[in-house]
Formats: sequence, C-alpha cells, structure tokens
Amino acid sequence: MPSPFDDSLLARATALIKAYAARGEMIATAESCTGGLVSALLTEIAGSSAVVDRGFVTYSNEAKQDLLGVPLAILAAHGAVSEPTARAMAEGALARSRAHVTVAITGVAGPGGGSVEKPVGLVHFGCARRGGETQTIEKRFGDLGRTEVRRAALLCALDLLEGRLS
Repeated sequence: MPSPFDDSLLARATALIKAYAARGEMIATAESCTGGLVSALLTEIAGSSAVVDRGFVTYSNEAKQDLLGVPLAILAAHGAVSEPTARAMAEGALARSRAHVTVAITGVAGPGGGSVEKPVGLVHFGCARRGGETQTIEKRFGDLGRTEVRRAALLCALDLLEGRLS
C-alpha cells in the first residue's frame, strides 16, 4: 500500500527523523484537531522508533486532562482551543514522556464548531523543549475545509519541530 502522505511531507519527515536521531533526541506529540496526523507522518519513516517516543491523541477535554494533565481551570477559563491549553498540552506531553521536544495542536478544523471568537481554521500550537522555553503560536488558516485545515496544522507542526533543531 502506498503512503497516504505525499513526497514533500515524507521528505520533511525523513529529514526530521534523521536530524533528531543524530542528536539522540526524542519527540512526542499531543494532538487534538489533527487526530494523530503528525505521529502518523513521523512513524511512516523507517527508523522513527529511535526518535518518536509516543503520540497522544487528546480529542476530548477529558483526554487532555487525563493523559496530559491539562488543568480543568485552564479548559474552563480559556477553552480547548486556546494558547494556555496548547502550552499545557505541550508541557504535559513533555512531563509524561521521554521526549526532549514535544509539539501540541488544538484547533477548530470544521466544518462546524466555530464561533465568532474561535472561527473554523483557528489552531493553537505549543512546542516544548526539555530544559527550555515553551513556544506557542496561533494560526488562523480560515475556513479552508476540514482536510486543508488539518494539513495546514500538520505543516505548521513540522515547522515547529524543525525550528527546535536550531
């Protein structure tokens, strides 16, 4: 069966796996709206077991709390799609894994579920490094359709993981 990912994604994932392996570092993911796409892409690469420690798919608020330790107070005050939640997801994945770097993704992929404050296409990212600062980013991709919002989020997650190599 051919890979579900195109050649450009596979090339980026291969480069990431090689770079993290050369540093002896591991990655963990904490994904909501992408449903495991980042983990799936990374594990498509031979040798990824030396780099990918684990992936958390935390679609529900309960999963974010149970698996990543996202405080109920953050979810109640800011919602699942927010900078504080993305930060807590990334830091929770770091605390609950052997990873050196984590990336977290939470957003509104659509077609429904958006609001004026949190429209379809809004995605928050967190990227944590053991012993370092947690970086967060907000992207407003727009109502591109569910598949394209998820793809755009996947690409941004790869950018974050690449950025943590320097």
